[in-house]
Amino acid sequence: MAKEGKKYKAAAAKVDRSKLYSTAEAVALVKDTSFTKFDGTVECHIRLGVDPRQADQQVRGVVVLPNGLGKTVRILVFAQGEGARIAREAGADVVADTDEWIKKIQDGFTEFDVAIATPDMMGKVGRLGKVLGPRGLMPNPKAGTVGPAEDIPRVIKEARAGRVEFRLDKTGNIHVPVGKVSFTQDALNENLSTFLEAVNKAKPSGAKGVYMKRVTVASTMGPGVRVDPNAGAAVAEAN
Repeated sequence: MAKEGKKYKAAAAKVDRSKLYSTAEAVALVKDTSFTKFDGTVECHIRLGVDPRQADQQVRGVVVLPNGLGKTVRILVFAQGEGARIAREAGADVVADTDEWIKKIQDGFTEFDVAIATPDMMGKVGRLGKVLGPRGLMPNPKAGTVGPAEDIPRVIKEARAGRVEFRLDKTGNIHVPVGKVSFTQDALNENLSTFLEAVNKAKPSGAKGVYMKRVTVASTMGPGVRVDPNAGAAVAEAN
Protein backbone atom coordinates (compact mmCIF):
# COMPACT_ATOMS: atom_id res chain seq x y z
CA MET A 1 0.00 0.00 0.00
CA ALA A 2 2.93 2.35 0.68
CA LYS A 3 4.02 2.14 -2.95
CA GLU A 4 0.46 2.91 -4.10
CA GLY A 5 0.34 5.83 -1.68
CA LYS A 6 3.44 7.35 -3.28
CA LYS A 7 1.89 7.07 -6.72
CA TYR A 8 -1.29 8.74 -5.55
CA LYS A 9 0.61 11.57 -3.86
CA ALA A 10 2.68 12.15 -6.99
CA ALA A 11 -0.48 12.26 -9.11
CA ALA A 12 -2.34 14.50 -6.63
CA ALA A 13 0.59 16.95 -6.62
CA LYS A 14 -0.19 17.75 -10.28
CA VAL A 15 -3.69 18.95 -9.40
CA ASP A 16 -4.32 22.49 -8.18
CA ARG A 17 -7.08 21.95 -5.59
CA SER A 18 -8.05 25.62 -5.63
CA LYS A 19 -8.55 25.81 -9.40
CA LEU A 20 -11.70 25.20 -11.40
CA TYR A 21 -10.60 23.60 -14.67
CA SER A 22 -12.40 23.68 -18.03
CA THR A 23 -13.72 20.31 -19.20
CA ALA A 24 -10.84 20.02 -21.70
CA GLU A 25 -8.21 20.82 -19.04
CA ALA A 26 -9.85 18.46 -16.56
CA VAL A 27 -9.90 15.40 -18.81
CA ALA A 28 -6.29 16.03 -19.88
CA LEU A 29 -5.28 16.14 -16.20
CA VAL A 30 -7.32 13.03 -15.36
CA LYS A 31 -5.53 11.12 -18.11
CA ASP A 32 -2.16 12.44 -16.92
CA THR A 33 -2.77 11.50 -13.26
CA SER A 34 -4.07 7.97 -13.87
CA PHE A 35 -1.48 5.55 -12.49
CA THR A 36 -3.24 2.16 -12.51
CA LYS A 37 -1.84 -0.64 -14.68
CA PHE A 38 -5.34 -1.35 -16.00
CA ASP A 39 -7.49 0.94 -18.14
CA GLY A 40 -9.27 2.96 -15.49
CA THR A 41 -12.79 4.33 -15.71
CA VAL A 42 -13.25 8.11 -15.74
CA GLU A 43 -16.14 9.16 -13.52
CA CYS A 44 -17.95 12.46 -12.99
CA HIS A 45 -19.35 13.39 -9.58
CA ILE A 46 -21.73 16.32 -9.22
CA ARG A 47 -23.01 17.90 -6.02
CA LEU A 48 -26.29 19.68 -6.75
CA GLY A 49 -27.94 22.52 -4.86
CA VAL A 50 -31.26 20.70 -4.51
CA ASP A 51 -33.05 18.93 -1.66
CA PRO A 52 -33.41 15.23 -2.54
CA ARG A 53 -36.30 14.96 -0.04
CA GLN A 54 -38.49 17.31 -2.10
CA ALA A 55 -40.60 15.86 -4.93
CA ASP A 56 -40.16 18.99 -7.10
CA GLN A 57 -36.37 18.90 -6.78
CA GLN A 58 -35.66 15.43 -8.15
CA VAL A 59 -33.07 15.13 -10.92
CA ARG A 60 -33.22 12.19 -13.26
CA GLY A 61 -32.47 11.61 -16.89
CA VAL A 62 -30.88 9.58 -19.64
CA VAL A 63 -28.05 10.59 -21.95
CA VAL A 64 -26.33 8.74 -24.79
CA LEU A 65 -22.63 9.56 -24.63
CA PRO A 66 -21.35 10.17 -28.18
CA ASN A 67 -18.22 8.06 -27.71
CA GLY A 68 -19.66 5.26 -25.59
CA LEU A 69 -18.28 3.95 -22.32
CA GLY A 70 -15.54 1.69 -23.60
CA LYS A 71 -16.94 -1.41 -21.95
CA THR A 72 -19.07 -4.40 -22.81
CA VAL A 73 -22.62 -3.77 -21.63
CA ARG A 74 -24.54 -6.88 -20.54
CA ILE A 75 -28.29 -6.53 -21.14
CA LEU A 76 -31.16 -8.44 -19.58
CA VAL A 77 -34.69 -8.12 -20.93
CA PHE A 78 -37.85 -9.11 -19.05
CA ALA A 79 -40.29 -10.12 -21.78
CA GLN A 80 -42.53 -12.99 -22.88
CA GLY A 81 -43.80 -14.35 -26.18
CA GLU A 82 -43.24 -11.93 -29.06
CA GLY A 83 -41.30 -9.56 -26.80
CA ALA A 84 -38.88 -12.35 -25.85
CA ARG A 85 -38.35 -13.22 -29.52
CA ILE A 86 -37.65 -9.59 -30.41
CA ALA A 87 -35.24 -9.27 -27.47
CA ARG A 88 -33.27 -12.34 -28.55
CA GLU A 89 -33.07 -11.16 -32.16
CA ALA A 90 -31.93 -7.72 -30.94
CA GLY A 91 -29.01 -9.30 -29.11
CA ALA A 92 -30.08 -9.31 -25.45
CA ASP A 93 -27.56 -11.25 -23.33
CA VAL A 94 -30.32 -12.67 -21.12
CA VAL A 95 -34.05 -12.91 -21.79
CA ALA A 96 -35.89 -13.46 -18.50
CA ASP A 97 -39.16 -14.92 -19.76
CA THR A 98 -39.92 -17.50 -17.06
CA ASP A 99 -40.63 -17.63 -13.33
CA GLU A 100 -37.35 -19.55 -12.98
CA TRP A 101 -35.48 -16.41 -14.07
CA ILE A 102 -37.44 -14.28 -11.58
CA LYS A 103 -36.45 -16.65 -8.78
CA LYS A 104 -32.83 -16.74 -9.93
CA ILE A 105 -32.65 -12.94 -9.69
CA GLN A 106 -34.43 -13.01 -6.31
CA ASP A 107 -31.66 -15.36 -5.19
CA GLY A 108 -29.00 -12.83 -6.18
CA PHE A 109 -28.25 -13.17 -9.91
CA THR A 110 -27.18 -9.70 -11.12
CA GLU A 111 -24.68 -10.45 -13.87
CA PHE A 112 -25.97 -7.68 -16.13
CA ASP A 113 -25.54 -3.91 -16.45
CA VAL A 114 -28.91 -2.85 -17.87
CA ALA A 115 -32.39 -4.29 -17.36
CA ILE A 116 -35.24 -3.62 -19.80
CA ALA A 117 -38.85 -4.74 -19.40
CA THR A 118 -42.14 -4.77 -21.28
CA PRO A 119 -45.11 -3.40 -19.28
CA ASP A 120 -46.81 -6.80 -18.97
CA MET A 121 -43.79 -8.11 -17.02
CA MET A 122 -43.66 -5.33 -14.42
CA GLY A 123 -45.96 -7.21 -12.04
CA LYS A 124 -43.27 -9.86 -11.67
CA VAL A 125 -40.34 -7.45 -11.96
CA GLY A 126 -41.80 -5.43 -9.08
CA ARG A 127 -40.99 -8.31 -6.73
CA LEU A 128 -37.29 -7.82 -7.51
CA GLY A 129 -37.07 -4.29 -6.12
CA LYS A 130 -34.90 -5.27 -3.15
CA VAL A 131 -32.35 -6.88 -5.46
CA LEU A 132 -32.43 -4.52 -8.44
CA GLY A 133 -33.21 -1.20 -6.74
CA PRO A 134 -30.01 -0.74 -4.69
CA ARG A 135 -27.92 -1.63 -7.77
CA GLY A 136 -29.69 0.87 -10.03
CA LEU A 137 -30.94 -1.95 -12.25
CA MET A 138 -34.72 -1.57 -11.80
CA PRO A 139 -36.49 -0.95 -15.12
CA ASN A 140 -38.33 2.38 -15.08
CA PRO A 141 -40.61 4.11 -17.61
CA LYS A 142 -39.03 7.52 -16.87
CA ALA A 143 -35.63 6.12 -17.77
CA GLY A 144 -36.97 4.57 -20.95
CA THR A 145 -36.27 1.00 -19.81
CA VAL A 146 -39.95 0.02 -19.65
CA GLY A 147 -41.81 0.11 -22.93
CA PRO A 148 -43.47 -1.87 -25.72
CA ALA A 149 -41.73 -4.81 -27.33
CA GLU A 150 -41.10 -2.88 -30.56
CA ASP A 151 -38.90 -0.42 -28.62
CA ILE A 152 -36.56 -3.12 -27.32
CA PRO A 153 -34.08 -3.10 -30.27
CA ARG A 154 -33.63 0.69 -30.01
CA VAL A 155 -33.09 0.63 -26.24
CA ILE A 156 -30.58 -2.24 -26.56
CA LYS A 157 -28.72 -0.36 -29.30
CA GLU A 158 -28.57 2.81 -27.18
CA ALA A 159 -27.38 0.87 -24.13
CA ARG A 160 -24.51 -0.64 -26.10
CA ALA A 161 -23.67 2.75 -27.63
CA GLY A 162 -23.16 4.47 -24.28
CA ARG A 163 -26.60 5.12 -22.82
CA VAL A 164 -26.23 6.38 -19.25
CA GLU A 165 -29.02 6.83 -16.74
CA PHE A 166 -28.37 9.39 -14.02
CA ARG A 167 -30.34 10.22 -10.91
CA LEU A 168 -29.97 12.18 -7.71
CA ASP A 169 -28.99 10.09 -4.68
CA LYS A 170 -30.09 10.66 -1.08
CA THR A 171 -27.11 12.94 -0.41
CA GLY A 172 -27.83 15.29 -3.33
CA ASN A 173 -25.11 13.89 -5.58
CA ILE A 174 -24.93 12.27 -9.02
CA HIS A 175 -22.18 9.81 -10.00
CA VAL A 176 -21.70 8.43 -13.53
CA PRO A 177 -18.92 6.96 -15.70
CA VAL A 178 -18.07 9.03 -18.79
CA GLY A 179 -15.47 6.82 -20.46
CA LYS A 180 -12.07 5.18 -20.08
CA VAL A 181 -8.60 6.63 -19.49
CA SER A 182 -7.54 5.15 -22.85
CA PHE A 183 -10.05 7.37 -24.69
CA THR A 184 -8.60 10.33 -26.56
CA GLN A 185 -8.79 13.67 -24.80
CA ASP A 186 -11.31 14.90 -27.38
CA ALA A 187 -13.56 11.84 -26.89
CA LEU A 188 -13.57 12.23 -23.10
CA ASN A 189 -14.16 15.96 -23.35
CA GLU A 190 -17.11 15.40 -25.68
CA ASN A 191 -18.62 12.76 -23.37
CA LEU A 192 -18.17 14.92 -20.27
CA SER A 193 -19.60 18.03 -21.95
CA THR A 194 -22.60 16.04 -23.22
CA PHE A 195 -23.27 14.70 -19.73
CA LEU A 196 -23.02 18.14 -18.08
CA GLU A 197 -25.40 19.53 -20.67
CA ALA A 198 -27.91 16.74 -19.92
CA VAL A 199 -27.77 17.42 -16.16
CA ASN A 200 -28.32 21.13 -16.79
CA LYS A 201 -31.34 20.40 -18.98
CA ALA A 202 -32.73 18.15 -16.21
CA LYS A 203 -32.77 21.05 -13.71
CA PRO A 204 -36.02 20.68 -11.74
CA SER A 205 -38.58 23.47 -11.39
CA GLY A 206 -38.14 23.52 -7.63
CA ALA A 207 -34.37 24.17 -7.74
CA LYS A 208 -33.40 27.46 -6.09
CA GLY A 209 -30.04 29.24 -5.99
CA VAL A 210 -26.88 27.61 -7.33
CA TYR A 211 -27.78 24.40 -9.19
CA MET A 212 -24.37 22.81 -9.83
CA LYS A 213 -22.39 23.36 -6.64
CA ARG A 214 -19.39 21.13 -7.33
CA VAL A 215 -18.27 19.07 -10.33
CA THR A 216 -15.34 16.66 -10.02
CA VAL A 217 -13.86 14.15 -12.46
CA ALA A 218 -11.43 11.39 -11.56
CA SER A 219 -10.01 8.14 -12.88
CA THR A 220 -10.18 4.89 -10.93
CA MET A 221 -8.05 5.41 -7.77
CA GLY A 222 -6.83 8.76 -9.17
CA PRO A 223 -7.15 12.21 -7.59
CA GLY A 224 -10.25 14.32 -8.16
CA VAL A 225 -10.06 17.27 -10.55
CA ARG A 226 -12.58 20.06 -10.04
CA VAL A 227 -14.42 21.32 -13.12
CA ASP A 228 -15.90 24.78 -13.54
CA PRO A 229 -19.67 24.12 -13.04
CA ASN A 230 -20.44 26.90 -15.51
CA ALA A 231 -18.80 24.84 -18.26
CA GLY A 232 -21.92 22.68 -18.44
CA ALA A 233 -24.22 25.69 -18.35
CA ALA A 234 -22.30 27.31 -21.19
CA VAL A 235 -22.66 24.19 -23.32
CA ALA A 236 -26.42 24.02 -22.60
CA GLU A 237 -26.92 27.71 -23.54
CA ALA A 238 -24.92 27.27 -26.73
CA ASN A 239 -27.33 24.58 -27.81
